[in-house]
Amino acid sequence: MSKITAADTLELSIHERIQLIEDIWDTITAKASSIELTDEEKSIIDERLEKYHQSPESGSPWDDVYQRIVNKQPH
Repeated sequence: MSKITAADTLELSIHERIQLIEDIWDTITAKASSIELTDEEKSIIDERLEKYHQSPESGSPWDDVYQRIVNKQPH
């Protein structure tokens, strides 16, 4: 198998690039369980989870977050 460069991918059609991304993503998710979080990442997740448990109403529902992203509105 020959290696391709990022420049090579730009020669692909949009559909082919999307398919390439899907294929790459499938190879990542197939091995996702073997990915280890660092201690720092675990700590960040634990802190955020604790903050959520202390004040679950302080967050925003996904639909609101999505709409802010789509509409590019500041929170």
